[in-house]
Amino acid sequence: MKITAFSGSHKGREGNTMLMVEEFLKGAEEAGAETENIILTEKNIRSCKGKFECWLKTPGKCTIRDDMDDLLPRFMASDIVVFAFPVYLENVPAVMKTFLERLIPVLLPHFEEFEKGEYRHAKRFEKYPKIVVISNSGLPGQANFQVISLFFRRLARHFHTEVIAEIYRGEGEILGVKNLLAKPLVSKYKKLLRSAGGSVVENLEISEELREKLEKPIIPPSIYIKYGNEEFDRILGDLEGD
Repeated sequence: MKITAFSGSHKGREGNTMLMVEEFLKGAEEAGAETENIILTEKNIRSCKGKFECWLKTPGKCTIRDDMDDLLPRFMASDIVVFAFPVYLENVPAVMKTFLERLIPVLLPHFEEFEKGEYRHAKRFEKYPKIVVISNSGLPGQANFQVISLFFRRLARHFHTEVIAEIYRGEGEILGVKNLLAKPLVSKYKKLLRSAGGSVVENLEISEELREKLEKPIIPPSIYIKYGNEEFDRILGDLEGD
């Protein structure tokens, strides 16, 4: 099984999303999968021109020459793709959205109705990779991922596939905190991420029990908010003193 993660954080390798992806992929590798983590900020991916040339002029191939020439085949060669990113203004960051828009050539321009009142573009290939979504938010709680969850479920339907697992982490900032008190709590969460990676390889899903554990707050939201705001005040105070 080949699992390819496309990490779409503007922070690249430095973000909290990267911590989540690395642990998930470790678990997948331990379960026997071949994995790869592609950092989108390290790639040259230009914006879609919206001219439909990949459908009409050069069918199945974008006329823009950049790193998508390599990434699109790697996307299609995967059994499972992981879309990983932080929440920016209730949705995916621009770097991830640009990448997603450039996947359009894997579809045909023709329309089809696949459910009553539901329409999409026809498929160019017989098989498309299944989808796992991994995301974190600086805010506590799971409500921050409502738009993300709906977006990728709709996207999966359009790409003739399915979302087999969603891993959403509120309180994302705590993952990168160097604090002795937080360290064992974060370590416990990382083990859950590795379990999730193994479960996806072995079962193509995450159990309801594991999902509930993954979504449980690492620390109480009230404490997270209190110390988070105090840290912001400290940083702002330091800036004012410069």
